[in-house]
Amino acid sequence: MANRNLKQVKIQNSSLSPGTKNSKRDSESPAEPGPSVEGMMAPEVEPGAGEPMEMTLDLKNFRKPGEKTFTQRCRLFVGNLPTDLTEEDFKKLFSKYGEANEVFINRDRGFGFIRLETRTLAEIAKAELDGMILRNRPLRIRFATHGSALTVRNLSPVVSNELLEQAFSQFGPVERAIVVVDDRGRPTGKGFVEFAAKPAARKALDRCNEGAFLMTTSPRPAIVEPTEQFDDEDGLPEKLLQKTAQYHKEREQPPRFAQPGTFEFEYSSRWKALDEMEKQQREQVDRNIREAKEKLEAEMEAARHEHQLMLMRQDLMRRQEELRRLEELRNQELQKRKQIEMRHEEERRRREDEMMRQREQDEMRRQQDGFKPNYMDNREQEMRVGDMGPRGAINMGGRVIKP
Repeated sequence: MANRNLKQVKIQNSSLSPGTKNSKRDSESPAEPGPSVEGMMAPEVEPGAGEPMEMTLDLKNFRKPGEKTFTQRCRLFVGNLPTDLTEEDFKKLFSKYGEANEVFINRDRGFGFIRLETRTLAEIAKAELDGMILRNRPLRIRFATHGSALTVRNLSPVVSNELLEQAFSQFGPVERAIVVVDDRGRPTGKGFVEFAAKPAARKALDRCNEGAFLMTTSPRPAIVEPTEQFDDEDGLPEKLLQKTAQYHKEREQPPRFAQPGTFEFEYSSRWKALDEMEKQQREQVDRNIREAKEKLEAEMEAARHEHQLMLMRQDLMRRQEELRRLEELRNQELQKRKQIEMRHEEERRRREDEMMRQREQDEMRRQQDGFKPNYMDNREQEMRVGDMGPRGAINMGGRVIKP
């Protein structure tokens, strides 16, 4: 089990005759990979010029660093299948390209789908098996349409693949997110997001169209729309063209240049003039759109500064209001303290006044208590003096004069 990713692959030597190659390709087994595949070890060449050679390859070498496995980019459509082909035979057809995660076959209509581990393995399988004769029927293999891919426009120049994936991961698992760049590596403002399932793509499309999805500080919303699928790899081979009456009529003449003064040249010139007019109008529209974008960006920048100034003014007013409230609270606190101090002062004075009155009352009471005994002593003394009058003392006006 430790070596389950190691495959023994037989490849044909380049010195084999074409007849040998054709007979091999017309067999029911899949075509074998060529010697140019990456990740292969050095081949072991058998003696003899025309004998096949074997080599061992590790399927892990076909996985790029950080690449996600079993994505929809690894999904192949297989058409023109024999109606008696079983699912097990269908799996065996792709068995040497690694493990398959999804296998579906419709025998009634003669097509199926299979999902391999990596895009590279799917490309190898497509290159080798497309057109292979299986039970007298040529297979038609192409990459399946990605129904969960979205195109994102109006991206800021600072948006990267990682930020694009992080932003759209809130709608569901993202298999791949790419920002399109030009030949110099400069961002074009356009990108692609491929979800693992259609519900997540539908959710992202609806949410972004209903609202304004911002990915950076600038109020520049992402424009999201379904990705238009194109096949720019295989194109349209001659063998797939339908040979209709229109086909035969248009193919009567070979490729050529129209001769001046002829009917062909006149209408060819009119077609070119129409194309030139379309080109000019498109360029004019592009200029108008570019100027409108530049104007909008300038207005947005000015509005941003004005908005920042407004926020600063609001913050300043808020701080001033806060300071005013704090000052009011401080004044109220000082007023309360002053009132408390005044009450304490009044209370202290009241207590002092009470103490003074109490002291005066006590003093008067003591004075009154001390005056009564002295009065009684004076009266007794006077009475004694009065009693001494007949004995020779003279009492004159209350004074006693002794002889």
